[in-house]
Amino acid sequence: MDTIETLRGQRGDVGHLFQGDRVHRDVYTSPEIFALEQERLFARTWQFLGHASQVPKPGDFVTTEIAGRPLILVRAADKSLSVMMNRCAHKGAKVLTEPAGNTGRALRCPYHGWSYRLDGSLLGLPIQKDYEGTRLRECENGKGLERIASAERRGFVFVRLGGEGPSFEEYFGPALSFLDMMADRSPEGELEAIVPPLRVSIKCNWKIYLENINDSLHVFAAHEPTMIAGRQIWSPKTPDEPRPMPVEQLAGFQAGTGFEFIEKMGARVMPEGHSLLGLAASVHSHYGEDPDYLAAMTEAYGEERAKAILSYMPQNGVMYPSVALKGSPQVMRVLRPIAADRTVLEAWCFRAKGAPPMMAERSMLYNRLVFSPLSLVAQDDVHLFETAQKSLLASGNPWISLHRGHRPGEENDFGKDKSGIDEIVMRNQHRAWAKYMAPAWSGGGA
Repeated sequence: MDTIETLRGQRGDVGHLFQGDRVHRDVYTSPEIFALEQERLFARTWQFLGHASQVPKPGDFVTTEIAGRPLILVRAADKSLSVMMNRCAHKGAKVLTEPAGNTGRALRCPYHGWSYRLDGSLLGLPIQKDYEGTRLRECENGKGLERIASAERRGFVFVRLGGEGPSFEEYFGPALSFLDMMADRSPEGELEAIVPPLRVSIKCNWKIYLENINDSLHVFAAHEPTMIAGRQIWSPKTPDEPRPMPVEQLAGFQAGTGFEFIEKMGARVMPEGHSLLGLAASVHSHYGEDPDYLAAMTEAYGEERAKAILSYMPQNGVMYPSVALKGSPQVMRVLRPIAADRTVLEAWCFRAKGAPPMMAERSMLYNRLVFSPLSLVAQDDVHLFETAQKSLLASGNPWISLHRGHRPGEENDFGKDKSGIDEIVMRNQHRAWAKYMAPAWSGGGA
């Protein structure tokens, strides 16, 4: 199947490349399809931009790029948040070139000096008399910086880049509880982002990484070296000896090596490609909590509610297409697709306000221990991701199997508990992919 001819012949309709229980390799390797994803999938759905704690004061800003669009998140004078395109309405230069800072009372383009209010509206421009009698004020250039649809939930800021697509609440639905799950682990109900996030460039398609996030079965084979290392480090110790934090976190990979454990972890799919893995247990379930933290949570929420919050430790909550959260140890991964064969992983960690410093230390250590390029765990995964990306370009069978656990009619099984090794989670992602990749937007559920 020739990708270019497929796109030309079917006007960019690529939904047939997912067939319910298998997916064509072009979905991972084609630059043309990646370009369509930027235009359709990542423009019609909601993407994580940043955290409100990054911009606490008026004029504070952060810049980033999502799906090829340079963006600014800024705190306005009235304390509201504004998101706009980081592209001057005059000649298109970036208005802000630093990753973060404070811009004062206005934004000023470094190229010709056009200035904008913190909400993006045009404030001033040099030699204004030369614009009198022109059409500037009547066209897009005179309107200021392009505003981007945005929404905030518990400090997490998301954007929708395109003009068409579902609302924030419609799109995420029950998956918004993943953000609540994170914030509720603070006795004060608020988080602070520990920035900058750890960033890793990986030579693979973003979907290869995303699928692996909910592929619990791979732990048994891919991370065997990590499990062996963990056992060797701690095997001479007695069972009741307190374990250092790194050993505690690596021990989770050992706990999750049996097929029975992985199967009983449980999974649940939701509309629009969202999912939850680890309903009953996860590799984080064995973490102990600081007594002072338990006391603070009990005081804030009451004993019953505090126990419910702290016992909720799923493996991964995926907010499709690019976010995966862990309530404990309070980390979040964000996928930033760069090309068909390149993805930047952002590993974020958060400080729970009112919680002891140990909680933040656990988050930062987990990111370094599991997602850093020097990590034992990450090396296992990245090696497999990158070799798979290369081998998919070879001739032969062009289809990737997602058959495990497939049953007719499963596309309506939202909210039902599934086995932790069922590939329904990945199939659910591809169903959402096919929906949002359609040439014309039709709305409706995934």
